[in-house]
Amino acid sequence: MKPLGRILICFSIIFLFITGFNNITAGESLSKTVAIKGYDSVAYFTEGKPVKGEERYTFQWNGMVWYFTNKENKDLFVKNPEKYAPQYDGYCAWAMTEARKAATDPEFWKIVNGKLYLNCNKAAHERWSRDIPGNIKKADENWLKFSAAT
Repeated sequence: MKPLGRILICFSIIFLFITGFNNITAGESLSKTVAIKGYDSVAYFTEGKPVKGEERYTFQWNGMVWYFTNKENKDLFVKNPEKYAPQYDGYCAWAMTEARKAATDPEFWKIVNGKLYLNCNKAAHERWSRDIPGNIKKADENWLKFSAAT
């Protein structure tokens, strides 16, 4: 092995020890998607506001890692994830009315008929809020197309 290769390997090993392994366990993927940027989806229902979850309370569901503020919220989610997970896999409700996926900002949200909807920013939230029933109908139709494609 060339000296530069050895240096890079040593640097990589040192880097991992310095930064830690992020609590990765055997067989766990480094690339798991964190749902709604680590916010506790149950807290929207129980506390009426967005709250960041904690790494010690996580659950894997629907290809994502979900964070919770406490064991009780995690247990509620585990028992009924469809009740607490945001619509459209957490993509922006307004963007879904336009048949596109957009990452959300967990600070822009609304619960409608027991379902959590997230938006990507304040402007999107305001546009979506002008006709919530109509926009949900459009977004639901578009989401069915996205879901059928996967």
